Amino acid sequence: MTYNNKPNPDDRSDNVEKLQSMIFHTIQNMEEAEKSLEYANDDTQRAQIEAKNERRRESIDSFRAEIKDEAHAQENKYE
Repeated sequence: MTYNNKPNPDDRSDNVEKLQSMIFHTIQNMEEAEKSLEYANDDTQRAQIEAKNERRRESIDSFRAEIKDEAHAQENKYE
């Protein structure tokens, strides 16, 4: 059996769009989690939901920073 050990070319052309989509879906998940808080059974469950949403906020901040980096890289033609 022959293996192709060549790496795939780095195609970053749609990274910004993918990151924007990830932000959109993360925000949707946060909104759903906020709605579920009114049905939370106890303080532990509420705390878990709130902690998860805080991690989601941090992820969104990271996505936005990465979008800026990608946009800058595209402007400079990835040099």
